Amino acid sequence: MIPIIIFTILSLDQLTKFLISKNLSIHESVPVIPRVFHLTLVENRGAAFGILKNQTLLFICTAILAVVLILSSLRENRQRRLYSFSLSLILSGALGNLIDRLRFGYVVDFLDFRVWPVFNIADSAITIGAVVLGWSILRNPKSQIPNPK
Repeated sequence: MIPIIIFTILSLDQLTKFLISKNLSIHESVPVIPRVFHLTLVENRGAAFGILKNQTLLFICTAILAVVLILSSLRENRQRRLYSFSLSLILSGALGNLIDRLRFGYVVDFLDFRVWPVFNIADSAITIGAVVLGWSILRNPKSQIPNPK
């Protein structure tokens, strides 16, 4: 199940970024629901909300480290389904944005709700995964703490 989640989200992320990049010019915006939701092509050279602009090497190294740690945790915690699901979402989002940074030196963003910075499918997966991970830990905190060996 985990590989299917990762493959599906990663494919959807990369496909939508490809389609938007091929059909819109940089900063071009197409209203889907006027004044509420637009498709706007943005090259994000920073992190969340565009902070730390042009720190591409830092973001690539951080993403690679996150991917390695998440894969390790997924291997060790296959029985914990909600935990594994949340890490799968985070992993697929991290991989999607890592691919962009390696290919282009920036992340392709396009989902524009006008009251929030422009984002993409990978960002959504990371955010949802983090919320689910937090909820799973709060729901059962004792099971989330590894036993010392």
